[in-house]
Amino acid sequence: MTNATPTAALSAAGVSIWLDDLSRARLVTGSLQKLIDEKNVVGVTTNPSIFEAAITKSDDYKAELASYSAAGVNAEDAVFEITTADVAAGCDLFAPIAAATKGVDGRVSIEVDPRKAWDTDGTIAEAKRLYAKVEKKNVYIKIPATLEGLEAITATLAEGISVNVTLIFSLDRYRAVMNAFLNGLEQALANGHNLADIHSVASFFVSRVDLEIDKRLDALGTAEATALKGQAGLANARLAYEAFEGVFSSERWALLADAGALPQRPLWASTGVKNPDYPDTMYVTGLAAPNVVNTMPEKTLDATFDHGVVTGDTITGTYAASNALLNQLEGLGISYNDVVNLLETEGLDKFVASWKDLLNHVQEALDAAVTEA
Repeated sequence: MTNATPTAALSAAGVSIWLDDLSRARLVTGSLQKLIDEKNVVGVTTNPSIFEAAITKSDDYKAELASYSAAGVNAEDAVFEITTADVAAGCDLFAPIAAATKGVDGRVSIEVDPRKAWDTDGTIAEAKRLYAKVEKKNVYIKIPATLEGLEAITATLAEGISVNVTLIFSLDRYRAVMNAFLNGLEQALANGHNLADIHSVASFFVSRVDLEIDKRLDALGTAEATALKGQAGLANARLAYEAFEGVFSSERWALLADAGALPQRPLWASTGVKNPDYPDTMYVTGLAAPNVVNTMPEKTLDATFDHGVVTGDTITGTYAASNALLNQLEGLGISYNDVVNLLETEGLDKFVASWKDLLNHVQEALDAAVTEA
C-alpha cells in the first residue's frame, strides 16, 4: 500500500485507523468493507450511544425484533443478541486483517453494560458473557476505567480475554490502567495463558477535554485565557503517550515482553472536533506516533482522507510544552483534576442514558410487534 492518501500516510506513521461506528447497514451494504479497502480502516469501536443510534434510527432490525417479540424475549436479552451478532459479523469481516497483523488490528469492540461500571464483579461476569457469546478471537471487551473497573480489567485479562479500556481522561487514571494491564498479564501468565494471544488498548479521550476547559477559559474572558483555547486536549494526550513510553520501556514490562506479550497501545478516542472553529483533523494529525490507534467517527475519517496533512510523529518532543500548558491552566485557576473527574462522570452518565434509551426503544418495538401480530 502506498502513501498516496493522507490515511495511508497516517498508517505509515504508525497509527492504526479504526472507525468509531458499527451498524447492520454498514455490514450488509459493504460500506464498511469500502472503508477498509479505500481509507485504511483496520478496526471498529462501538459504545452504547452507537448501538442506540443504529437500532433505533433504522428499520434494519425490525424483522429480528418481531421474531424476538413472538418468542417472548425481553428488551435486555434482545439488545444482547442484536449487538453481539453485529459485533461477531464485524469480527468476521476484519478477520483477514487480524490474521495479517497477528491480532494487533482487525479488532471490533463491544462494551459491557455501562450500568455495571461501578460494579467490579458484575463487570467481570458481563465481560466473560460477552466474550463467550461473540466467540471471536478478534473481539475486544470494553471496560470503563472507573476505580471499580481497574480490578475488572485485571481479572478479565487474567482469563485470557482481550480488553479495550475506555473513558480515560486523566494521566493518573491512565497510569493505573497500565498497571492493571500489567497485573492482568502477570496473572494470565501464571494461569498458563499464551500472552501473545492477549491484546489491549487504552482509550484516552481527547476532544471533550478541550470542550470543558474552553468553557472555563471563556468564562475568564482574558486575552491570556483565550490564547490557551483548543490546546489542552492535545497536550493531555501527548503526556499520556509519554507515560506509555515510560511504562513499556520498564524492567517489569521487559519480563512480560520476553514471555510474548505485546504492549497495551494508547487509543485516541473522541477525536471529532466539538468546536467548528478548530481544524477538523487536529486530533488526528496532531496525535500521530508509532504504536497508537485513532478511532474516528466517519466525518473525521472523511476529513482526514480528504485534506489531512500528515507530517509524521507529532507527539515525541512535545512533552515539556504540554506540561507547561497544563501548568498555565492551573495558574489561571482551572483545576485539571476537577475537569477530568467531571468528564468521567459525564461520560459514564451519557453511556448509561444511551443504554436506557436503547432498552426503552427496543421494548417499545417489541410491544409494537405484539400489537401488529
